[in-house]
Amino acid sequence: MTDTLNALRAVLIETLELRQRPDDLQEDTALFGALPELDSFGVVSLVASIEDRFDITVDDDEFGAEIFETVGTLAGFVDAKLAAA
Repeated sequence: MTDTLNALRAVLIETLELRQRPDDLQEDTALFGALPELDSFGVVSLVASIEDRFDITVDDDEFGAEIFETVGTLAGFVDAKLAAA
């Protein structure tokens, strides 16, 4: 998960224009509800960036607040998608 986590940190910072450094985004860092940049539009932008970066597709029925709970839950979701591909 380390490679996914590191790449995901970069995607989060770039897409949401965060001021955090990659090391500030740990697996337990809260996302949805904790980052004002991650509103409904931010989620759509973030998913598009994740799809592009990791060459995966996130279906509409997979969107759920639980995958955006923390950096770790999002990384786990991406890892699962990569494993299923």
